Amino acid sequence: MPSHVIDVDDIRPLERPEAVNVARHEYDRYLDQLRSLSDRDWLRGTDCPPWTVRDMAAHVLGQTEFIASIRQAVHQRRASARELGIRQDAVNEIQIRERAGLTPAEIIRGLSVAAPASIRARRRLPGLVRRIRVSPEPSLSERWTLAYLFDVIFTRDTWMHRIDTARAAGVELVLTREHDGRIVEDIVADWARRLRTPFELELAGPAGGSYRFGSPGERLELDAVDFCRLLSGRGAGSDGLLATLVPF
Repeated sequence: MPSHVIDVDDIRPLERPEAVNVARHEYDRYLDQLRSLSDRDWLRGTDCPPWTVRDMAAHVLGQTEFIASIRQAVHQRRASARELGIRQDAVNEIQIRERAGLTPAEIIRGLSVAAPASIRARRRLPGLVRRIRVSPEPSLSERWTLAYLFDVIFTRDTWMHRIDTARAAGVELVLTREHDGRIVEDIVADWARRLRTPFELELAGPAGGSYRFGSPGERLELDAVDFCRLLSGRGAGSDGLLATLVPF
């Protein structure tokens, strides 16, 4: 392993206010990406079939409006439960369906308004509310605090969809160690907590780094973005340590 190896136990969790700054920066990156797309790019299929790039952007807009507005959050939950069931993919479908009439320019304009509103909502979420635990899916025994959902999952989801969009449209994926690397190392820490197995991990690319969890452990080497895509369930089925997924 290289000389600078990060012990996973030393990775600090993403918490307010850092999480708010990461979320703001990710929205800026995603909006810049959407503005660079051609009309044809918006129609391309993504790694989340049957979603197109446009469907994915509509979902991100709907999710951002969910975060920004209690009224919108209640509406999306009630509409999905009434029509499709209490599942996250049902909420996603409602988000896309209700924004089906928006043009790409309108989606960008809507997200440019909803993103800062969602940042304010993250800042203002009361501590008592942040400690409330919810189940992401009825079929899962796992329960998340709202703090984890707002500080980590919502931003991680937008980040992965920016990756999906870059792959679909064939546009440059802007990555930096300071921003994307921080998201990646938080994913590594989350993965280690779920895995509970020692490992040595070498992730290549601008968002990469060298990590160690326990000792001795199996050594893995791969690109940082590819690693995160595998942990999200994208790409070919994984086995061994990479069969343990993390939520996005």
